[in-house]
Amino acid sequence: MNNFTYYNPTKLIFGKGQLDALPVEVAKYGKKVLLVYGGGSIKRNGIYDNVINKLQEINADVYELAGVEPNPRISTVRKGVKICKDMEIEFVLAVGGGSTIDCTKAIAVGAKTDVDMWDIVTKKEQAIEALPFGTVLTIAATGSEMNAGSVITNWELNEKHGWGTPFTFPKFSILDPTHTFSLPREQTVYGIVDMMSHVLEHYFHHTANTPIQDRFCEAILRTVMETAPKLLQDLENYAYRETVMLSGTLALNGMLNMGYQGDWATHNLEHAVSAVHDIPHGGGLAILFPHWMMHVLDENVARFKQLAVRVFDVNTSGKSDRQAAVEGIEKLREFWSSIGAPAHLAEYAIDQSSIEVMADKTVIARPEYGKFARLTREDSVAIFKAAL
Repeated sequence: MNNFTYYNPTKLIFGKGQLDALPVEVAKYGKKVLLVYGGGSIKRNGIYDNVINKLQEINADVYELAGVEPNPRISTVRKGVKICKDMEIEFVLAVGGGSTIDCTKAIAVGAKTDVDMWDIVTKKEQAIEALPFGTVLTIAATGSEMNAGSVITNWELNEKHGWGTPFTFPKFSILDPTHTFSLPREQTVYGIVDMMSHVLEHYFHHTANTPIQDRFCEAILRTVMETAPKLLQDLENYAYRETVMLSGTLALNGMLNMGYQGDWATHNLEHAVSAVHDIPHGGGLAILFPHWMMHVLDENVARFKQLAVRVFDVNTSGKSDRQAAVEGIEKLREFWSSIGAPAHLAEYAIDQSSIEVMADKTVIARPEYGKFARLTREDSVAIFKAAL
């Protein structure tokens, strides 16, 4: 493995009833709070009222930014930045899933600079600091609750970019699995695909001697696959929600990829699709990941075979390494289909007509992408065509 420094300052507060910690944690940073959330589900399920009650315990002065989109928009970020500056906000609290948290990260940075946040997202400018912020997680999926990354969409330009800075780690994240009980089945499925995709992005690399990291990845994949079907039959089962929630956090908090860098080409492909068509991120990943795998299989057949054997229990007897590897890819596709994830872009009414523009989006930042296999625009076209 390569030399590395692991750094993650986020305080993780996990378990039933842990919202009780909110007043103490917020009070460390101030009482003028911007509460950021999405479409209103937290009001229907009672989480909003519970959060407000906890903030009232410290007499917090609460302002609100509601309506954060599933693919959070830079326009919404700008609204939040304005509130922070106008109201002299001291702390930002995200209550929701990855989109709400990603939006909050951008708001926190934007509140401390005169630079437009899109220039920071697109790396034309650098962040200099951020308002302190924390999260109350309600969707297990992205891992944004314990990392510095964020993905923001500019709908006017049909662009979607990942970014992050050392300033965008949450100060704390409260993870109560009961907060995910009301999450609909479809969103639960998308979250499962998303966290598994994060693990798979880590898994495909060429760095030597990563046996511990490999086993970490394999263990999370197997655990999620064992738990997911049971959870989807019993959406308010605490043990299953607990397992999936922690898996989502561990999948992208930096622990799995100590000493190497993963690929991340499939996320780049999906960002291009959802920038144009605004589809669910998890749905796009379920469609694209198996096609990326087949496209780059010959880059390292042994790596794919290892995944097939260790995670999908492929029997290699009488099979070539490549045949075993392909069977593993098919088993991944079958698993995602079995839990209700989409398998083709056509399921979102995406056809041949937008392939070229989506392919353009994959190379808007650089002419090649991906670390396991370097891909070009032509590769993007081939993968999108296969995924139709």
